[in-house]
Amino acid sequence: MNTDKNIKGMWTLRYTLLNSTYFIAFCTVHAYAAVYLLANGFTNTEVGILLAIANIVSAICQPAIAGVIDRPGPLTNRLFILISVITILAGSVILWMIPCGKAAIFIIYALIYMIQFAYQPVMTALCFEYMKAGCDIYYGLARGLGSASFAVTAAMIGGAVERSGVTVLLIVNIITMLLSAILILTFRLPNNDKTASTERDAISEDIKHEEIHNSLSSFAHAYPAFMLFLVGTICFFFAHNMINDFMIQIIRNLGGGETELGYANFLQAILELPVMALIGLVLKKISSDNLLIISGFAFFIKILILVFTVNMAMMYVSQSFQLFAYAVFIPAAAYYVNSTMSEYDQVKGQAYVTSAITIGGVFSNLISGVILDNAGITQMLVTGTIVCAIGVMIACFAFKKLPHNNV
Repeated sequence: MNTDKNIKGMWTLRYTLLNSTYFIAFCTVHAYAAVYLLANGFTNTEVGILLAIANIVSAICQPAIAGVIDRPGPLTNRLFILISVITILAGSVILWMIPCGKAAIFIIYALIYMIQFAYQPVMTALCFEYMKAGCDIYYGLARGLGSASFAVTAAMIGGAVERSGVTVLLIVNIITMLLSAILILTFRLPNNDKTASTERDAISEDIKHEEIHNSLSSFAHAYPAFMLFLVGTICFFFAHNMINDFMIQIIRNLGGGETELGYANFLQAILELPVMALIGLVLKKISSDNLLIISGFAFFIKILILVFTVNMAMMYVSQSFQLFAYAVFIPAAAYYVNSTMSEYDQVKGQAYVTSAITIGGVFSNLISGVILDNAGITQMLVTGTIVCAIGVMIACFAFKKLPHNNV
């Protein structure tokens, strides 16, 4: 009995470690994408094109992958994560060990960037899958500590890159992907084979009695508020990705460098921990849809401040709004999907959220680099502010005027 309790008590720790390795690598690949690519001879426009292509492919693949995972079959959340980790590891090793030209770097880095986005919603779905199977996982705490890992990495990696070059990013990524592979290999339910077989049989029987909304049109009819909210999400993350992908250029314009980039990323990421850790308590007072609206307003204020920023102090003030923006959005969206959607639509729901985030990144990548190269930072940030404001209005209309669930 004590052994069973100890095993259950370890689930949050194990899922936290899995989140931590994911977000350490996410920091090296995503937060420092522009740094790595600019150091390898890419222009701002080329950086934008690369990230846009990676985001487009990721946005297309995520719902399709989720549809396969939602159906009974060999592809599970856990297996897809393992495949993703191994692929990212292989790509990072190639970039580190083999001299690559610009075209090869473009293809490999885009693949790594895309896959890392693609398996993010599957990480969330994995947590809720195991929670339903009886594993004690505190999602908010685990996700918040994942952000804290991002924060610590961001604080340290900027100085390391200034001292040793962008190769450091690849080395850190390789180490964390190795650890992630070990963690996911051991992340098994007790009596996994028997349990998985029984659950798959039960799901197959249940599916006969419940509709699965695999097509976009049927999903939109079933969850109208959610689908319109995704348009608002695209607008939020147009602004969010604009800041993150070209933060190094914003900071250099303020007189800073890679070290200040690390501090800025650390600040916004570490502030996510308390909100995510306490999200369960917050949800008892404020519904998940209202929290998502609040997060939209915070995204807007965050980029609006940057329009008028003239020094690093104001930059850090802007980053502090991560406390109410991204830190609220991510867990609130996960809980909204889990509470309003059919069990057989939830992986798709998580994937659609990440796809909307990704599509926002696509438009940001395509537009921001061009504006930055041709008009400057202020014009780029004004564009992001206007788009984010439109997103807030869309989100308010979606949740206040449309039904959450027609199932």
